[in-house]
Amino acid sequence: MSARAISPALAFGIAAIGIGLFSIMDAFMKALVLSLGVYNALFWRTMIGAGFGAVAWQAGGGGAPSLRAFKLHLARGSVTAVMATLFFWGLGRVPMAQAITLTYIAPILALLLGAIILHERVGRRVVFASVAAFGGVLVLLAGQSRMELGPEAFEGAVAILVSAVLYAVNLVIARVQSQAARPGEIAFFQSTIVTLLLACAAPWFLVVPDAAAWPMLVIGAALGSGSLLLLAFAYAHADTGFLATTEYTSFLYAAVLGFAVFGERVSLFTILGAALIVAACLYAARRPVIGPIEASA
Repeated sequence: MSARAISPALAFGIAAIGIGLFSIMDAFMKALVLSLGVYNALFWRTMIGAGFGAVAWQAGGGGAPSLRAFKLHLARGSVTAVMATLFFWGLGRVPMAQAITLTYIAPILALLLGAIILHERVGRRVVFASVAAFGGVLVLLAGQSRMELGPEAFEGAVAILVSAVLYAVNLVIARVQSQAARPGEIAFFQSTIVTLLLACAAPWFLVVPDAAAWPMLVIGAALGSGSLLLLAFAYAHADTGFLATTEYTSFLYAAVLGFAVFGERVSLFTILGAALIVAACLYAARRPVIGPIEASA
């Protein structure tokens, strides 16, 4: 399946919006994790998301996936199930901005994996932007290392770092998957596979939420599904390493939402680090045009 060419700058912008929706969903999920626990928050949100994905899949023409596409759906869904569980478990234990900062090793790893596995060209502009953005992350860590967050925060940070490694793998699979399936199909199968995998633990952990939690679960699922659709579209039109730099914009959302919703304050180090990250992303967005790749049968 080939994709119609669009400007890489437009693909970058679409991916950035997708990351924004996902970041807003993180705020909903943190509140749900604190009230329902990570398993129930993730299970019910993902199950509702599968319903949104089914609508998008049918709206895009439906049809059974190819064997190649189904294998990719299964691979990404399996990685996502572990990745999301670790991330949201950690998110319930550390401030949002710090949690997002720790995930920023993923785009750097995705650059390397994209070059090694997909044979994508990693231009000097993207490499420089990624290094500059990572420098912003180091500034943030320098400031946040002064905060006393306790042993639970350390355990949460470790879980998020492991999740970030899996997210790098997820980004590379997303690039290949976007060439083999439409966005609606990807959104449906990813949510469905994650739900089915989580359902294996239902006899021990599943609890039906009370009425007050359902609006947040539905909104979180809608945001997650919208993000999946936008990112699937963007990754069909530009390289993994190029689009991976959009991940850095999520820090801005996390800092604002963390303060507004959870009272998590932002330090001067955070502001300086965020400035470096945004500048790096804008620089990366000026990368010369790259067309879509053609998928093999």
